[in-house]
Amino acid sequence: MRTLWTGVSRGTESLVARGQVPVTERERMRAPFQEGDFPFPVKYGYLNVGVVEDGPPDVRGRTVFALYPHQSRFVVPAEALAVVPEGVPARRAVLAGAVETAVNVLWDARALVGDRIVVVGAGMIGGAIARVARGIPGADVTVVDVDESKRSVADALGVRFAPAEGPIGAADVVIESSGSVEGLQLALRAAPADGEVVVASWFGDRPVPLELGADFHSRRLAIRSSQVGAVASSRRSRRTTRDRLALALRLLQDPAFDALLGASSSWRQFPQVVAALADGTAGGLCHTFDWSAA
Repeated sequence: MRTLWTGVSRGTESLVARGQVPVTERERMRAPFQEGDFPFPVKYGYLNVGVVEDGPPDVRGRTVFALYPHQSRFVVPAEALAVVPEGVPARRAVLAGAVETAVNVLWDARALVGDRIVVVGAGMIGGAIARVARGIPGADVTVVDVDESKRSVADALGVRFAPAEGPIGAADVVIESSGSVEGLQLALRAAPADGEVVVASWFGDRPVPLELGADFHSRRLAIRSSQVGAVASSRRSRRTTRDRLALALRLLQDPAFDALLGASSSWRQFPQVVAALADGTAGGLCHTFDWSAA
């Protein structure tokens, strides 16, 4: 396979770049085609879109998505590839992992028709969740972020924006995807009585201190995790991870997802981008690498 584009999954790849994968999670967190072991040296990544140069007739010459690290050419089993539908540009298709995560989070959150859905964190994952949730009939979706510039991203996604320091409004479903302790605490404040916060962020080996006093118990709040490694329990007996990925790729026919694509650079800039991930200066959206000149 010849790579066209790869994308950076900022949250996870930042933790990998900083060596913050906990010892207890190093086997579970292995990417499907990872080389090396955590913390270092390791070749990591899972947002790869390319063209099949040689293989079975049903995929040869097709544009496909693969859970493969940042690399110009590689060989994988045909069953490890997912064909990108017509109408989905190759660069946008790197968001398949984010949209697949969004599908799983919303299955975990059990969002329903007409729900008021609050997503805390307007990065790549939060934005993908918000856009997919917007497709639920009657849903009123708000994204919350500390960065006022994310308002333009919310506008492009067709959802409301609320600054973290301002009023958020009533919510039926609250999803946290900020990757910050402050974001998770804010999500707890936004949750309705007898409600729950679905946590999409992964904090690696960082401690997460929360204020669980005050009205946490009187409001009978709950915190539940969502993780893309397995299909949400509400669908696991009927859907496979391959089904979920195929759905995500179909949803990417929606051009609004382009709002989640951030900066782009040649693959030759990879070391500089990884350094920015490690020191926290990388952008919040999906950085993509162009491999056309590889």
